[in-house]
Amino acid sequence: RNTLNHNIVNAINVASESWGIACLRYEIRDIHPPVKVVEAMHSQVSAERSKRAQILESEGARQSAINVAEGAKQARILASEAEKAHQINRAMGEAEAIRQTAAAEGQAIERVAAAIHGSNGGELAAGLHVAQQYVEAFGKIAKESNTIVVPASANDISGMVAQAMGVFSTVAAGQKRQAERVKSSGARRGAHDDTAGGFGSEQIGH
Repeated sequence: RNTLNHNIVNAINVASESWGIACLRYEIRDIHPPVKVVEAMHSQVSAERSKRAQILESEGARQSAINVAEGAKQARILASEAEKAHQINRAMGEAEAIRQTAAAEGQAIERVAAAIHGSNGGELAAGLHVAQQYVEAFGKIAKESNTIVVPASANDISGMVAQAMGVFSTVAAGQKRQAERVKSSGARRGAHDDTAGGFGSEQIGH
């Protein structure tokens, strides 16, 4: 409209210049284009609005998908880190439990050995305990298993106990002999070292 007003003013001034007339202003108030042009203009405006709406909607869907994917990624990472920490803590706990159990079993064995060798009748009590466990184990086998190996002296409980105590006594005697041999070997080595030192001192004196 402004372009039309300006061009019309210029055209009127060119045409009325020889008449001494000057047009200062021209204004078009109403424009009535054809119906088809109006419809085309409305369709263009609607298309532009629909285009912008679809673009905005697609951008929103794209950003939403990105956010969902990022959230799922972070959730998987956090879950894997939590599982890793859980496995490490469980492994450390199991290792510590094994160490504590081993230490407790070692202390128990040391105390039992000290009690056996450091008290009167300790070996006899240990043998009796072994025989008791033997009898209890045989009773459990007889109750829980369908197929068992029955010893020849199954009815002779005293013979079974004597056999178990004999095994324990044999093992204990073997351990004693081994300890005495180690002790005597160490004593002979110490005496040999002392004798060698004496010879050295005599040679130095001469």
